[in-house]
Amino acid sequence: MKLKHFFILSFLFISNYSFSCDCKPIDRENMVETGLKFEIVFYGEVIKVDSIKRTYTFRIIELFKGKYNSQFITQKYSGNCSIIPSAKQLWIIYATLNNDKTIDVSCSPSTGFKPYGSGSMPPPPKIKISQKIDDQIRTLSFYAWDLKFENRNLQDWIYQLEKLRIYKSLENQKSEKEKTETKIATYSQYIIISLIVNIVLFLVLIFVILRKKNLVK
Repeated sequence: MKLKHFFILSFLFISNYSFSCDCKPIDRENMVETGLKFEIVFYGEVIKVDSIKRTYTFRIIELFKGKYNSQFITQKYSGNCSIIPSAKQLWIIYATLNNDKTIDVSCSPSTGFKPYGSGSMPPPPKIKISQKIDDQIRTLSFYAWDLKFENRNLQDWIYQLEKLRIYKSLENQKSEKEKTETKIATYSQYIIISLIVNIVLFLVLIFVILRKKNLVK
C-alpha cells in the first residue's frame, strides 16, 4: 500500500510540475521594454483559428521589430505558458521566431485589444447584499467591474502601441543616420583614392617630361 501511495503522489507531483507555468508577472510600465527583448514584435489581427492543430494565424498590420517578409504569420500553441488568442481581434504580439517561421508567444506581455486571453482578469470585489435585489446588484457590479477592466486593458494597449511606434521611429532614424554615415565614409574613401591616383599620374607625367628633356639634351 505504501508503494502504491508513493506512485500516486509521484504522479501528482510530476503532473503538477508539467502543467504549471513559471512566467514572472510584468508591470504595466515595463511591458514594452520586456516585450522588445523578444525576437519579433508586431501589431496584427487574428484572422484564423485552428482549434484542432492549436494554431492561430495573424495578419501583420505593423511590424515594429524583426524581419519577416510575409504579411501573415502563425503561432503554435507550445504549452501552458503560451497565450491563446482564440478571439479574432487586434493584438500586440511579442514573440520568438521558430525555425519553421511560426512564432512562440510564451511568457510574453502580448495584449489583445479586449482583455479576452490577454491576461488573468482580477476577481471582482465581494459584495454583501441580501434579499430580492441581490442578483440585480451583483449582476450590475460584475458588469461595472468588467467595464473597468476593459477600460484599463484598452489604456494599456494604446500606451504600448504608442511606445512601440516611438521605438520604431527612433530605430528608423538611427538606421538612416548609419546609412548616411556609411555613404559619407564611402565617399571620403573614394575621394582619397581619387587623390592618390591623380598624384601618382601627376608624378608619372612629370617623370616622363623630365626624361624627354634629358633625351633632348
